[in-house]
Amino acid sequence: MLKMSVKSVLLTTCVAASLSGCGPADSPRRVDVPVSGKLQLDGVTVVAPATGALAPGMSVLMDHGRIVSVVPTSTAPKSVGVQRIDATGKFVVPGYNNMHSHALTAPNAAGALAIMLADGTTGFRQMDSSPEVLEKRRNHTLPLGKDAPALLATPGSLLTPFNAPTSNDAVAEVRRQKQQGADFIKVALVSPPVFFAALAEAKRVGLPAVGHLQEGVDPAAASRAGYRSIEHLGPGDTMWIGCSTQGAALLADAAAHPLMPTPPFKIPGFVQSPFAAKVRKILINPAAAEKPPEVARLQRAFDTYSDQKCRALAALFVADDTWQVPTLVRLRTQYYGELPEYQHDPSLAYISPQAIKDWREVTDTFRKLSSATHATFHEAYRRDLLLTKLFADAGVPMMAGTDGGGQVPGQSLLQEFDELAKAGLSPLKILQMTTIDPAKFLGCAATMGTVEAGKNADLVLLDANPLVTVQNMHRIAAVVRGGLYHSATELASLRGRVATGHGYLR
Repeated sequence: MLKMSVKSVLLTTCVAASLSGCGPADSPRRVDVPVSGKLQLDGVTVVAPATGALAPGMSVLMDHGRIVSVVPTSTAPKSVGVQRIDATGKFVVPGYNNMHSHALTAPNAAGALAIMLADGTTGFRQMDSSPEVLEKRRNHTLPLGKDAPALLATPGSLLTPFNAPTSNDAVAEVRRQKQQGADFIKVALVSPPVFFAALAEAKRVGLPAVGHLQEGVDPAAASRAGYRSIEHLGPGDTMWIGCSTQGAALLADAAAHPLMPTPPFKIPGFVQSPFAAKVRKILINPAAAEKPPEVARLQRAFDTYSDQKCRALAALFVADDTWQVPTLVRLRTQYYGELPEYQHDPSLAYISPQAIKDWREVTDTFRKLSSATHATFHEAYRRDLLLTKLFADAGVPMMAGTDGGGQVPGQSLLQEFDELAKAGLSPLKILQMTTIDPAKFLGCAATMGTVEAGKNADLVLLDANPLVTVQNMHRIAAVVRGGLYHSATELASLRGRVATGHGYLR
């Protein structure tokens, strides 16, 4: 007989055949999820993310990875063969979703995924991939299992000047990724003409396009063209140019000075090339590699900021249903990379020695930038907090994400919750950004995002009311992933195994 703790079965789950739906009914995606028997949480207070309503004294019954019923504990049947957990005084919320992660392609993917689960993350959107990763997903050989959150969606290879130097190349690459099974197109660094050609082709083949705003691309034009989600509030100066009274001039300057010049032809095997390794090191903190003209353009955008233009841009995002994933923890480690707190961040225990070495080398470079450059970067982060609040108040749809993948400290989802709170967002709004909002974005509200019968049994059990303070979202008493119960003790043990490398290579 198979041991339930180590085997898995294939269940139909929402992995987003497209980001506008959960996939055709006749061809659902299938992923490995843990086998789970019957589990019941008794005496718990159920939190409704949509309204903030609280339902105390409830029992949540789960079976084979699904919620079967949510009823008052006083009326819950005392069935045999059910693992019962006394959760009196606890609060239950849907599992957290990290909607911008690189964990699956991290050097220690299994360890990075395990730490995510220990932080309450039960689902994630992978933001970089390859034909090999897509093939492993088809063959169910990715490092996903009972100690990992669910893979909600993944792209193919990032669109860059190396695989999409021209519009024709971008069109061909989009078609290729559609055939490979990508859930969406992720745009990283391409020229404006290539960017819009990729968006048009992605729309034609039925794949959402998401990612970075490209240098020289007006955020309003990207929104109108159907860019589905914008990551990192741009990043860089792109969003701020859209909010500037001198936007046209700044946009032209940005287009004339791209961060990465386009090569005259595609570079086969770029991912394995020495240049790719250099690019990956730059991505540890792109701010450390910025040149004075780029910093000056960012400061000029700040100096010519128009609140009216920014609010008009926010209104356009609402009208076009253009989502934002701020990844404030990513921006903070980028613009405040010199802070000593990162040298002592608890997550360093889970990062490989080589990744720490690379990060410290880049951080040393960042420290040597001029005081004027540091001042501009510090202003950038203060403004990013204000922009996040402006978007939230305007009703721009947003989700929580980190950009983390176990390579830079200070990028956990729980830390992102704290930064969103510093931006002025309420605990309820933050809870929505990691539960029901990802479900809406993925078109999977029927199977995830709330604690209701028929939904996935992916839950976080908390010691205190998460609506009182965001700090209570840290107070994790247990995580239920696919109907499997992970106690606080088990989660602590999981962290310890990753830190020591026991079972999780570092």
